[in-house]
Amino acid sequence: MSLNPHSGGNHHLLYRRALNLALITIFYNIVEGVVSVWFGLEDDTLSLFGFGLDSFVEVVSGVGIWHMIRRQQGVSEEDSDRFERTALRVTGTAFCLLAAGLAVTAVWNLYAQHRPETTFWGVVISLVSLSFMWWLIRAKQRVGRELGSPAILADAECSRACMILSAVLLAASAGYELTGIGGLDALGALGIAWFSLREGREAFAEAKGLSCSCCTDD
Repeated sequence: MSLNPHSGGNHHLLYRRALNLALITIFYNIVEGVVSVWFGLEDDTLSLFGFGLDSFVEVVSGVGIWHMIRRQQGVSEEDSDRFERTALRVTGTAFCLLAAGLAVTAVWNLYAQHRPETTFWGVVISLVSLSFMWWLIRAKQRVGRELGSPAILADAECSRACMILSAVLLAASAGYELTGIGGLDALGALGIAWFSLREGREAFAEAKGLSCSCCTDD
């Protein structure tokens, strides 16, 4: 881990800020997951339901990031950390199972020509998520650059992936509200499944110590 020269107090303050951002990410994903799953079930919207489950998986990843930042703050030189690797494996497994479940259900919904009751809340939640993730990415990048921490900068890229998922949800939800084409909800769910599978593969790669664009150690 490379660090820019900072006074001890400023260095401590920056790491405190990084820890707070990690905690904010965890609690936000919990709230987002609960709200999305609730409205996804209420409105029979697969894309919103899948988006909510994805948020819950991100909580596990976020706990791993929080633990990693705490370890860095202590200037630990461990080559590997059992807790972080376990969190990554659990995250990878959950993402892959989510991707499989969403893909199968989405294909069935396309075949059955399923139509959700409404995707209004998908539009609302995705817009809120896009706004929040935009702020979160900028905040994490600022702290990561000041600390010279590749791990915190990689965490910002994880938030960017969440922002892309929000855009997929917005496209599917707004598309259905504007056109009434039921297949758009299933296509949105397939898009979320694809991104979930990619994140799962990256989590497994990182757990094995391989280079990965998301949630990397320093």
